[in-house]
Amino acid sequence: DIDDLGRKYHLELVLEDVLDKDSTVNCTAEVLYHLGNKTIAPDVQFTIEGELKNTDEADNIFYNRIKSLEKELVAENIPDSHGNVPPEMEPIHLLGWVASGYVVWQNSTENTNFQLGQIKHVKQV
Repeated sequence: DIDDLGRKYHLELVLEDVLDKDSTVNCTAEVLYHLGNKTIAPDVQFTIEGELKNTDEADNIFYNRIKSLEKELVAENIPDSHGNVPPEMEPIHLLGWVASGYVVWQNSTENTNFQLGQIKHVKQV
């Protein structure tokens, strides 16, 4: 507890690449939840030990595939009601994780537990 400011936590994490389970990095983080003001996102400071895998090549392949579609990408219910994600939609699912992670961070309290459930609708813009 930090008087008149909030609660601070020190974490030691292992980040795992969901597509390459052998690719992990250690991370430390400090998270400060502000007292009394639920509209302020927690402050997060972190360090990564080592390097994250370079995804430039995979990102370019995905970008070029989406760019070359004859019709704009439109999809719904990722994953489906059985938890299945079609292989061609996996990059969209990963983008959903990133977006939901930001929303969770911005709206987290010490007593919330949000996670991505399903992408209801996506449309390429």
